Amino acid sequence: MVYETLLCEVDGQVATVTLNRSKVLHALNTQVFMELEQAFAKLAADPTIRAILLTGAGEKAFAAGADITELAQVDATEGERLALRGQAVFRTIATCGKPVIALINGFALGGGCELALACTFRIASETARLGQPEVKLGLLPGYGGSQRLPRLVGRAAALKLLLTGEIIGAAEALRIGLVDEVVRPGDLLARGNAIAQAIVAMSPLGVVGCLEAVERGADLPLDEALALEAAIFGRLCGTADKREGTAAFLEKRTPVWTGR
Repeated sequence: MVYETLLCEVDGQVATVTLNRSKVLHALNTQVFMELEQAFAKLAADPTIRAILLTGAGEKAFAAGADITELAQVDATEGERLALRGQAVFRTIATCGKPVIALINGFALGGGCELALACTFRIASETARLGQPEVKLGLLPGYGGSQRLPRLVGRAAALKLLLTGEIIGAAEALRIGLVDEVVRPGDLLARGNAIAQAIVAMSPLGVVGCLEAVERGADLPLDEALALEAAIFGRLCGTADKREGTAAFLEKRTPVWTGR
């Protein structure tokens, strides 16, 4: 897959998508949105891909935010259309059916932070800086940040970031739950790959089932969410992978997954 603003590489069952607009710190514009949507649609449809790493080229930025030059020309009607477009692209990432691990190197601000929020979880370099500074432009996050951030870190912590526009370091992001791990800059890709390989070693259907249960159950009342969990559990009990997994456990060997 060849793109103008992204690099996309596949190593075995793990794909790495790298934002590649280094001169503007990987600012998100129309082209980036289009190519992210295309890349993740292709990766979602590829059964050989089991996990996806998402990062920015170099150590300065994951994604510095929206392209302000483009944003400055947007009126009310175009602004709503732009927000809906960004939300749709990030929703494609969030619901691609495969774990997406954000590797945050340097700045993840505004739309860049929202992109990280759309991922399954987030690993940050010690040099990472995160925030939603849209209020400084007379705006609010438009690509899902005002909704995903409080769901992740809680209402008060989210509002503190949203209302002040504060940019925080990796340690504070870890403390409030905005990121899941912090590693040395040189270890970021290796740590992401280690987690991806741990996922790849698990049952493909089990991984998909976990993603489905959490995604679909998040906004359901508890009783409905539990019924959903039971239905997915029952579905998995009828698979070849479940039979292989239980047999391998009892026989004290490594399972051989088929995804069936």
